[in-house]
Amino acid sequence: MAELFYVIGPSGAGKDAVLSYARGRLGGDTAVAFAHRYITRPPDHGSENHVALSGQEFACRLGKGLFAMHWRSHGLHYGIGVEIDQWLTQGMDVVVNGSRGYLDEARLKYPRLRALLITAPLAVLCERLGQRGRENSTEIKKRLERAGKFCQISHPGLITLDNSGPLHEAGEGFVRLLKEKVCG
Repeated sequence: MAELFYVIGPSGAGKDAVLSYARGRLGGDTAVAFAHRYITRPPDHGSENHVALSGQEFACRLGKGLFAMHWRSHGLHYGIGVEIDQWLTQGMDVVVNGSRGYLDEARLKYPRLRALLITAPLAVLCERLGQRGRENSTEIKKRLERAGKFCQISHPGLITLDNSGPLHEAGEGFVRLLKEKVCG
């Protein structure tokens, strides 16, 4: 039976990198679909491969029921398209880059949800956020304060992947998880 892999983690933990790694390693495996997020943020080379929408475009799509999930965080709107429901119905496992704040609501809508927390120590998060260059020092401090809340997540079957080492370690851990599901 198809499952929704709901990936969460603090800013700087490397969620996008791990997702990109796994997507590349699976080589177009038709049993797993990686959903794009729709975000009211312009495209940024080197970050998440998302669909950039204006606030007006996002509101229009939301009003027409085109999002299976949506939330607001860091002053931006995020959405996951309704296409994931069709993928799940077709028996495909679906991977989404989710939000900690939306986890409970997502779990209610998708009972077969598997939550995956990608994390790294605060020092690593701080270094990565600084290198990313999207936030100023005050915004980085706020993101690091929020990162502490990830330690308080409680979800049945929560899987945690430490991404503080080389990317291939966490990436291969995620690939193994997806392959276990597909092959097991």
